[in-house]
Amino acid sequence: MAGPIAPSSVTLSEPVKNSHFAFAAMTTLFFIWGFITALNDILIPHLKAAFDLNYTQAMLVQFCFFGAYFIVSPIAGKLIEKIGYIRGIITGLLTIAAGCAIFYPAAEVEVYAVFLLGLFILASGVTILQVSANPYVAVLGPESTATSRLSLAQAINSVGHTLGPMFGAALIFATIGVASEDAEISAKAVQFPYLLLAGVMIATAIGFKFLKLPAIQSQESEHEVKSTDSIWSHKALVFGTIAIFFYVGAEVSIGSFLVNYFSQPDIAGLNERQASQMVSYYWGAAMIGRFVGAALTRVIAPIYVLAFNSAIAIVLLFTTMNTQGDVAMWTVISIGFFNSIMFPTIFTLAIRGLGPLTGRGSGLLCQAIVGGAILPLVQGYVADMTNVQFSFIVPVVAYIYIAWYALVGSKLTSRSATVAK
Repeated sequence: MAGPIAPSSVTLSEPVKNSHFAFAAMTTLFFIWGFITALNDILIPHLKAAFDLNYTQAMLVQFCFFGAYFIVSPIAGKLIEKIGYIRGIITGLLTIAAGCAIFYPAAEVEVYAVFLLGLFILASGVTILQVSANPYVAVLGPESTATSRLSLAQAINSVGHTLGPMFGAALIFATIGVASEDAEISAKAVQFPYLLLAGVMIATAIGFKFLKLPAIQSQESEHEVKSTDSIWSHKALVFGTIAIFFYVGAEVSIGSFLVNYFSQPDIAGLNERQASQMVSYYWGAAMIGRFVGAALTRVIAPIYVLAFNSAIAIVLLFTTMNTQGDVAMWTVISIGFFNSIMFPTIFTLAIRGLGPLTGRGSGLLCQAIVGGAILPLVQGYVADMTNVQFSFIVPVVAYIYIAWYALVGSKLTSRSATVAK
């Protein structure tokens, strides 16, 4: 899942002499946070085994990670206003490095709470990175091609999502025998991969320090500052915020359970390393879906594409809940493809017609990413009370709401604003 553009008004403070180079540099950041976010899907079953956790406890990984979006996003925005976008990027990278580095002592002392602290710090860095990089990419060229640039950057983000689980499977599980259940080894197996990530973050931060990138600055219009309209009066935005909450929650929740799900004898019977590699197909399907969806939404109304994809996701979830073997495995993996267009489509529908309230509406939608912290916990609780297969009823509820939003909620208007149908 790529972060949205924060549509606050920003502009380049100097002409771009080499926009292609600057854009290439920025896309590395999209890759980084996609890679790190997807790596959580491998970390969760690993820590679950290492600390003998139930599913609810294991999902605290996502709770701490996505909870940082909710808490840190407003702080990050104010920070960027003070230090600028380039320094914000460097700060984000170094914060990620600090979070990754904490994994080493966390594994040494074998305390789950220390891992969670490291994850929160790591995710705080990712949040700062997103708040810095998204608007930078938006203004790095003509306004008419801003959407195209962000779409390409999001595709690179999806590449990171796809490769992250492969990296985790190769390095985290490489030091463990297939049948090993040794908790100490399992905990310490994350030390090298996350130290390696910390080193890469530091090196990238140093690189951005010395790159000659143009600076951008914020510009607030007088109309925006004096607007007294309330974002809460815009029903499409309010219901869209809930839709973002459910979408991110469903996408993250499904990915978080895949390794444990594929490890079950009646589903795929894979060992953890094999199951971790299969998670890449889930995120890889989303990457392919971004390109297909971008083409489809040019010729078909986005509300219908969103409703169709939601309906197919519901069918696939019910199928995986009531089958076994390869059918159960590949149907849940296929959901990644239909997830692909949901975030940008919901986001666009939600901010239509907001005018000077677009910045505030965007901030509200960004905070709704906290769904990635809440829904995995809910599904974990259901899995503990029943079983993993039945727990997929939680994302089913989420997709039902998203389908409703596509066909009904996105069309609702208020007295203070009329949303274009």
